[in-house]
Amino acid sequence: MPINVLLVDDSVLVRKMVKDIIERDPVIKVVGQANNGGSAIFKNNELNPDVIVLDIEMPLLDGLSCLVTIMESNPKPVVMLSALTSAGAEATLKSLELGAVDFVAKPKARDSLDQIFEELVSKIKLAAQAHVKPMRYTDFAASRSSKILDFEKGTKRMAEQIVALGVSTGGPSALVRVFGGFPEKFPAAVLVAQHMPEGFTRSLAAHLNRISALNVKEAEDGDVPFAGCAYIAPGDRNLVLDRKAGGGYVLRVAKTDKVKGCRPSADVLFSSVSKAVGREALGVIMTGMGNDGADGIKLIHDLGGYTMAQDRGSSVIYGMNRVAVEMGVIDEIVQLDEIAKKIVEYIDGINDYRNKLIINGIKQHCLTRVLEN
Repeated sequence: MPINVLLVDDSVLVRKMVKDIIERDPVIKVVGQANNGGSAIFKNNELNPDVIVLDIEMPLLDGLSCLVTIMESNPKPVVMLSALTSAGAEATLKSLELGAVDFVAKPKARDSLDQIFEELVSKIKLAAQAHVKPMRYTDFAASRSSKILDFEKGTKRMAEQIVALGVSTGGPSALVRVFGGFPEKFPAAVLVAQHMPEGFTRSLAAHLNRISALNVKEAEDGDVPFAGCAYIAPGDRNLVLDRKAGGGYVLRVAKTDKVKGCRPSADVLFSSVSKAVGREALGVIMTGMGNDGADGIKLIHDLGGYTMAQDRGSSVIYGMNRVAVEMGVIDEIVQLDEIAKKIVEYIDGINDYRNKLIINGIKQHCLTRVLEN
């Protein structure tokens, strides 16, 4: 069955280049083109495409404003064309939060077409499978916070509990919903493997830092995970948690091998957390295509840790999480807006159990001293 695409970009040259490369695949057909956001909204209603490929920077009505209207009135899976700049990264992350499924870097010249052909075609095919729902910009705006945190002013207490999240397609907007639900003084550290290329994860971390009570940063090799802080695996790097010989944890970031074609790899992160933390580890696998993370979260489950999966209904792509559920290694299936709450409940439960052990130990020690006397 063909995938009908609406192509939106103000540049005739870019539209021709993109059309040429995506129509190399016999499944994909460009059924319409638009050179600005207003025309795109009209043609989306007129042509009813399966997928929209949308430029961010356009005259008259830009890509973000166009996306808002599309997602409110006649939602479609949208793949954004992004410039590889810091401003482009910020705008791209905003588009993903507003409902875009994924993005690709805009080709700069014809000699780059072959490099992006496989990525663009695969993302269009993936987007055609996405579960999109109407989104109101007022809801999006209300969920944002003006709170800006300075990571260096955060807690310096080393984390005893670790939460690991693995996520792919649909992840940036899902992470906004999860991170917005964490309370202040959260006693654990959060580690995230989000499939994203180099150059975008620093902006993702900064964005999450602005809307969350957690202090969020892009992970660096040698970071010590602190309570109330979150660490995002850098694009095209794997994030690993190691236990230090003298106690506590340290993060390792390296360009090690891809696993299942992914780097950052959720499998790599989950596997390291299972080894370092053991039965107190918490793994959460979320929306995304493929099966990255399923084997790693199984290790957490098999060692007695707790595992959660985002449910089908709230996932843009029910793929990574579906594989883990079907493997029977998930303890709880959770709707997106409940994930933060469930994480907090689990971490609080661990701390309550530890406190009871300490209190019981003190009581036993006192009783022993009384009997000895």
